[in-house]
Amino acid sequence: MSAETTGFETFPRPRLEPGHLRRLGIDTGHELVVYLNRDSPICRSEGFGAHSRLELRVGTQRVLATLNIVQDGLLGADEAGLSESAWLAVQPGADERVIIAHPPSVDSLASVRAKIYGRELDGSALHGIIQDIVGNRYSSIEMAAFITAAGGNRLSLAEVVALTKAMVQTGAQLRWRQPLVVDKHCIGGLAGNRTTPIVVAIAAELGLTIPKTSSRAITSAAGTADTMAMLAPVDLDEAQIRRVVETCGGCIAWGGAMNLAPADDRLIRIERALDIDSAGQLVASVLSKKIAAGSTHVVIDVPVGPTAKVRDHAEAESLAALLQQVAAAFGLQLRVLLSDGSQPVGRGIGPALEAHDVLAVLRNEPHAPPDLRAHALAIAAAVLELAGVADADASLAMATACLETGRAWQRFQSICAAQGGMRTPGKAAYQQAVPAAQPGHVTAIDNRRLSRVAKLAGAPAAPLAGLTLDAHLGETVAAGQALFTLHAQSPGELAYAMEYVSRHPCIVCVEASA
Repeated sequence: MSAETTGFETFPRPRLEPGHLRRLGIDTGHELVVYLNRDSPICRSEGFGAHSRLELRVGTQRVLATLNIVQDGLLGADEAGLSESAWLAVQPGADERVIIAHPPSVDSLASVRAKIYGRELDGSALHGIIQDIVGNRYSSIEMAAFITAAGGNRLSLAEVVALTKAMVQTGAQLRWRQPLVVDKHCIGGLAGNRTTPIVVAIAAELGLTIPKTSSRAITSAAGTADTMAMLAPVDLDEAQIRRVVETCGGCIAWGGAMNLAPADDRLIRIERALDIDSAGQLVASVLSKKIAAGSTHVVIDVPVGPTAKVRDHAEAESLAALLQQVAAAFGLQLRVLLSDGSQPVGRGIGPALEAHDVLAVLRNEPHAPPDLRAHALAIAAAVLELAGVADADASLAMATACLETGRAWQRFQSICAAQGGMRTPGKAAYQQAVPAAQPGHVTAIDNRRLSRVAKLAGAPAAPLAGLTLDAHLGETVAAGQALFTLHAQSPGELAYAMEYVSRHPCIVCVEASA
């Protein structure tokens, strides 16, 4: 427990003599939490209980937090404690007074209740909801209510457009002097598939402007920013991104530092916990980030497969149509590619392992994963075609030549140097192969469980951890041949992942030979 303390009081009528606000060092993620003793006079006099919402005021700084009640021993009756996220949000001085207040009413919750009962919301209502979410005036429960009310394709086209606009307007927006700015995005749900560094290097080398901001992993074993961080710094501010793009034509940076469509980051965390990802919310999420980043031409990759995010082609076509309609409302030039989501792309799953795949493709190494190479070239060609550089056949030929001649590799090294210096990803100390129990051929691969295994092995927090896929769909394997190999930075994590594998023997399914 930290010794950092400061006085606190209630508002508007003080109930206590100055007490202490304590930094408890409890990690509650992005949820701001304040802790009070069950015998605190504040709770008794103000009627606060567990999960009450409170407003904390330090000078001009005001934040909302959720109250947790603790038993005797952790805090005295005249003390309040803050989680790490709450402490960092308030940042009280040594003797600074903190006011604990009843929070102001959140009027936009009336719009959430209206949506629950099936009403269509206008732009003003949706802007109010998003503004309050960004302002941290919604608890996780209230955000979950909004997500659920808007889930199941309950958003009309007009609502999706309004939601996208609200998400753009409540965050930072980048503007570029170039009239044409390209970007690419994958909707996710497929392990590996780390095409971004390759596509950015090709597009930038061929004269396009591609300031790529990417996310870190939320529930996957690696996000693009996690993988790129194994190769170069990604925590760039706007000035640094502009300098890199002006110098190299492109960048691959973590978007979290940019405050682009910040409501999206908050909503995604709740959506993942609920396992809800409706088409309207997904489209608003993807396009708000692209519009806020100043993109004019975007290629969207939609993997389709039985264990991918989009399960069949009918769902994919419907999603593609909605993406096109909403993009058109903002004047955004968009192309959607439907790709094979039946198995991971590349061999590595985990930050460093995916980085090794990216380097192998960029360096034209003989062992480079051919599926990652082919998919990255297809996306790069689509970006070139959409930008008007050349037609489809010529664009693919240009992208392929750029890669094969080493020009893309040289450009990528320049981008890494401009972002702070190129790094060499390491390898985990502990590895264990998972063998085929019988001879046969691979008939199915469960993308979700593969990602789960990679996370149990430690990824992405342990960046060298994850797994490498040793057998792909349709391949023939012998009994005892490795199907995939686990990589871990500690023996405990390796054992934990292997225990999960033992309980799920058909993560990579092998059908016995006739």
